[in-house]
Formats: sequence, C-alpha cells, structure tokens
Amino acid sequence: MAEEQLDWSNLKFGYHKTDYNVRCYYRDGKWGELEVSSSEYIPMHMAATCLHYGQECFEGLKAYRGKDGKIRVFRVEENAKRMQSTCRGTLMAELPVEKFKEAVLKVVKLNERFIPPYESGATLYIRPLLIGTGAQVGVHPANEYLFIVFVTPVGPYFKGGFASTPYVVIRKYDRAAPLGTGCFKVGGNYAASLRANKEAHDLGYSCEFYLDSKEKKYIDEAGAANFFGIKNNTYVTPKSTSILPSITNMSLIQLAEDMGLKVERRPIPIEELETFEEAGACGTAAVIAPIEKIDDIETGKSYVLCKDGKPGPICTKLYHHLRGIQYGDEPDLHNWVTIIE
Repeated sequence: MAEEQLDWSNLKFGYHKTDYNVRCYYRDGKWGELEVSSSEYIPMHMAATCLHYGQECFEGLKAYRGKDGKIRVFRVEENAKRMQSTCRGTLMAELPVEKFKEAVLKVVKLNERFIPPYESGATLYIRPLLIGTGAQVGVHPANEYLFIVFVTPVGPYFKGGFASTPYVVIRKYDRAAPLGTGCFKVGGNYAASLRANKEAHDLGYSCEFYLDSKEKKYIDEAGAANFFGIKNNTYVTPKSTSILPSITNMSLIQLAEDMGLKVERRPIPIEELETFEEAGACGTAAVIAPIEKIDDIETGKSYVLCKDGKPGPICTKLYHHLRGIQYGDEPDLHNWVTIIE
C-alpha cells in the first residue's frame, strides 16, 4: 500500500501491509542472522509446536515521528527482556536483547515511509513474534524457532482517542490463573479474553474488567491492559501473579514518582474503587485509557471514576508527559527512547 493512499488522521487500529519484515531462525542450538523478507506468509510444518502446544509469544511497541523529523522507538530493551521472560516461562529459545533490538530498528528503518507524520494521531506499531516451528507430536518444547518482526501504521486503539470510556466487571470468565501464564505475553491469554470482551461490547461497554480468578475479590486487569487508580496523591496499581508486567505501567510509575506522587503496588479490593478520584487502563496501544465508570452488574454497583465524564487531571498530565517523551517534545530523562538515524 503506497503512502499516498493512507489517510493518517482516520487510520484505524488494524493491519496495513508494509514493505518488509525481518526474520531470524533458531536451528541447531543457535540463532542465525537477520533476514529481510517482503512476504506476509510463514511456511510452517503442520506439527509445529506453536500450532499444537501454544509455544508462541509476542510483543508490542511503537515508533514515533517527532516534530524534529526524527524517529523514536520507546523502551525497546524492556520489550526484549519481557520476551525473554516469556520464553523462560514457555521453554522457548531466548533471543538475545541486542538481536531483538537490531531486528526492531532494522524493520522500522526499512518501512520508514509508513511512519505517520507528527501530530497525525497515528503511529507505527511494531509486532515482534516468536514461535516454535519444530515438529512435535508429544508435548515437548520445539528444537527450532522463528523470530519475526513486522510493522503496521495504526490509529488510536479506542476510536475516541484519549477519552473516558465505561467498563463492566465480568466474573464468569477468567483471563488467567494466579500461577499460570498471565504474567507472560502469550496468545492463549488473549484467546481466553475473547468471550468476556465480546460480552462487554454486547452490553455496550468499551471493555471487560477482571477480578482475581481465585477469590473474585481483587482487581486484576482492565481488559488487556494494566489498571491504575489515583487517590490522596498516590498512584495505586494491582500486585498479582496473573497480570502482565506492562512496560507502559512501569513507565507511568516512574513519571508519577517524578511528579511527586507516592506509588503503591498491592492487592486492591474491588470495593476500594469507591475511593479513587480517577483511574485508567494503560498499555502500549492506548497509552492511557481513562475509565469513566466500572459497572458491577452482579452486585448492582456502579463506580464512577470521571465525575464530569472527562479524564482526570493526573491521568491527563501523565498521558501528555509520556507521549511528550515518546515524540521527543519533552526531555528523555530516563533514557527510554532510541533514536533511529
């Protein structure tokens, strides 16, 4: 798809074909060299472990074009480390951080013409994927793997962009078990969320809201994003073994501390929602999605978190501060950004 055909300001959060992807194979106990491909397809053995036993993981990060024309990638090393953690949890071959970073920077540079302009509301989404390609019939790890990175220009994750939306508590489905794969970025977690997400949409909500799967007492995640609440000048976010460690949340915690807020990571009972002055869901796709309200249909309670329907002041400040760093409009004091020359 040629650059001229893309309407940057009306781009949806979806897949658009770009020019190239970058691949790397793990064979005979070692990773090979990076390869550039223009194919959107992967030749694969029908007995590949990714197809049968879920040996796959992925990451998500973005590239931004700044006012100065420079291209910035946000916290690429942290994504590499998180993928390594997932590989350890699913017994897949770990990709070195430097090779991960090299592949990401290479694919962004190769597809530079698809990076949306500054202030267009769109970004270049980067999807690293690692899959078990070795053939197995028994339940064992593969001996061969494929790492691939592709990119696609995307618009805002939520149609309204940075605007508050309603969530609904879903109790009858669990996203992940406390000692399962919830803390790893594997596709199975997202497959497990599809029914709950559809039910939330059918009820007129933007997203589902999960409680812990053991006791159904504590806040777990807001859809496929981490939750945080603000009260008494404190940034509060759940502590749980079934939550994916969000790089966006990690960054917001640091920025909150920089702003003079206290930070608490602890179990949060659902009833505590009544005490929050504002709250949000955070992740790479939306950065921060302010939460308007959370309805608990089973108990009949509604927790209103945006009193006037607009994002709260701290959510707003955190959102603009983080985006300012990503686009190069604010100083990168923590060395989070990699500039591609």
